[in-house]
Amino acid sequence: MKTYYVYIMINKSKTLYTGVTSNLIKRVYEHKHKLVDSFTKKYNITRLVYYEETNNVMSAISREKQIKGWLRKKKIELIKSVNPKWQDLSKKWYEE
Repeated sequence: MKTYYVYIMINKSKTLYTGVTSNLIKRVYEHKHKLVDSFTKKYNITRLVYYEETNNVMSAISREKQIKGWLRKKKIELIKSVNPKWQDLSKKWYEE
């Protein structure tokens, strides 16, 4: 069964980016290394601060749209509920 992820990443000034993917490790790597010409590259968004997973692609897309529709304050509350220190959850993923 395939897993899908909804995730939130930030930069140093806490600009938020919400996305959806079926390969979180690969997608975060692409954001961190600016491999895709996108919003995250333009704003240097490199820290993963939140993610959730589901086995249903439609649920993941729906959840991404839901979160994107929220006010910034509600997104921050979501992040703080699981990551109060805003740590980069992917920090150790790419260490050798």
